[in-house]
Amino acid sequence: MSTARPRPVTPVRAGTVTRWTAETDVLVVGLGCAGAAAAFEAASAGADVLALERAGGPGGSSALSGGELYLGGGTEVQKACGFVDSPDDMFGYLRAALGPHADEEKLRLYCEESVAHFQWFVDRGLAFEPTLWDAPTWMPTTRDGLMWLGENAWPYNEIARPAPRGHRAATEAYGGWLVMEKLVAAAEDAGTVVHSDTLATALIVDDDTGRVVGVTARRHGEDLACRACKGVVLTTGGFADNEEMLADHAPHLLAHGRVSDGLDDGSGIRMACAIGAATRGMGVVQLALTALPALAVRGMLVNGHGQRFVNEDVYPGLFSVAAVRTQPGPYWVIVDEEGYEAVPERERWGVVPRFVCETLAELERELAMPAGALESTVGTYNRYAASGRDPYFHKDARWLRPLEGPFAAIDPRAGFHQGGRPSAGAGTGAAGFTLGGLRTTVDGAVLDVSGSVLPGLFAAGRAASGIHGEGYVSGTSLGDGTFFGRRAGIAAAGG
Repeated sequence: MSTARPRPVTPVRAGTVTRWTAETDVLVVGLGCAGAAAAFEAASAGADVLALERAGGPGGSSALSGGELYLGGGTEVQKACGFVDSPDDMFGYLRAALGPHADEEKLRLYCEESVAHFQWFVDRGLAFEPTLWDAPTWMPTTRDGLMWLGENAWPYNEIARPAPRGHRAATEAYGGWLVMEKLVAAAEDAGTVVHSDTLATALIVDDDTGRVVGVTARRHGEDLACRACKGVVLTTGGFADNEEMLADHAPHLLAHGRVSDGLDDGSGIRMACAIGAATRGMGVVQLALTALPALAVRGMLVNGHGQRFVNEDVYPGLFSVAAVRTQPGPYWVIVDEEGYEAVPERERWGVVPRFVCETLAELERELAMPAGALESTVGTYNRYAASGRDPYFHKDARWLRPLEGPFAAIDPRAGFHQGGRPSAGAGTGAAGFTLGGLRTTVDGAVLDVSGSVLPGLFAAGRAASGIHGEGYVSGTSLGDGTFFGRRAGIAAAGG
C-alpha cells in the first residue's frame, strides 16, 4: 500500500521531447485483463502494439482475483446446465444489483453481446465445465463452470427471471491467474510487445492540437518517451492503494483492507485528469466481509445489536456493503451445530467459531449484546422458519429451518485462509476496492469535463468507470474490463 505522496503527472508537450525511445501505433499502459484484451484486439486489427507494465510481469490485480466472469444471455454453459437466459433478464438483474446510477448504455451493450463475449474467451483458450455450483459462496472450491451470484435471491428473483451467470474457467478456487495466462498469451501471439518493469509517468500531448501522442516512462532508472501514432489506452487499475486519492474521493475505504496487487495507485486516472479528463463514480467502492456465505445462509447474519438486516442468500458483496455502510458493528454469523456441519470442511476455508454456547442467553453475554436480543431474533426466525417462511427478509425456503442449540458465533474479522493465502481483509473484517474512474464512451474514448472526446486517449478496466453504479457483483470487473478493453483496443487501432 502506497503511503507516499503521489508523484506529479504533469503532461509533457511533444515539442519538448528530444528523442523517442519507442514508437508504435497503439500504446497500452497496464497489462491486467483490460490491457490484455485491448492489446489483443488492437494487434488483431493490424496495429503495432506496445504494452507497458510497471510490475515485473503482466497480470496485475486481475491475476490475483477469483477469476469469475459475469456472462449470460444464453451461453453454452448455461444451456448445458439447463438454464434459459436472455439479455433482457441479464440486464434487469444487473441494473438492479449494480445500481442505483448504473451506466445503462454500457450495461445494455454488455448484456446484448455477452454470449459473443463468452465465445471470445473460449476462442482464447479458456475452458468451462458444464456443471453448476448450487449454493451461496464467495468462491467454489471445485471446477464447476457456473455459479449463482444472487440472481435467485429476493428481490432480484422478482425483477428478472433468475439464471446463474458466474462463469468460472476450469480450475479450482482462485482462477484469475488462468484467465490472465490465456489473455496475455493471446495478446503476445497477436504481436503485442510487452515491456515489464516500465512505469508510465505522464501523457505526452501534441503542442498544437492537444492530441495524446504518447507517454513518458521510467525503466531501470532510464527516462523514456514512447510515441503512439494512433492511440494510448490506459488500463492501469483503480486507486485502492492511493491514500491521498481515497481521502479525497472514498474515505470510508481507508478504514478497511484493500483488494489489489499493491499497485492500484490511480496513476492512469491522474494522468488523464491532468489534461482535463472527467471522472465518474469516484466515491463508489466494493466491500467484502470475510463472513462465509455457506455458513451465513444456514443461519443468520446479525449486527452488533443482535438483529438481522438482510436475506443471507443474496450475493455476499451486497450483504457486506449493507453491513459495513448501514449497520452497527461488530457483525456475527450465528449458526447452530447442524448448519455448521452441513458445510464440508474444505468449503469452510479454515473458519472456526469464535464462541460456542449452549444457550442464546450465554452467547449474548459473550458477544456483549443487549440481554434478550438474540433470543428475540432467533425466536422470530425459528417461528417462521418452521413453516418455511421469512416474511421480514425473504430468504429462500430451501435454507430455512429452526436453529437449535448449541449455537456458534463466527467473527468475520477473523479472516480465512486457503492454501496458505490470506483472504481479502483478513484480520480487518472487510476489504474493498474502488469502482470509479475516467468517464468514457462505449468505445473507451476518454471524455473531458465538457463532454468532448480527448483525442488519442482511451481507457478501460478499473481506470474507467465502466458499467457500475453504486453496486457490484463478482465477475463484473473481469467481464466489464475485458469487454470494454476490447472495444478500446479496436477504436485505438482505428486511429
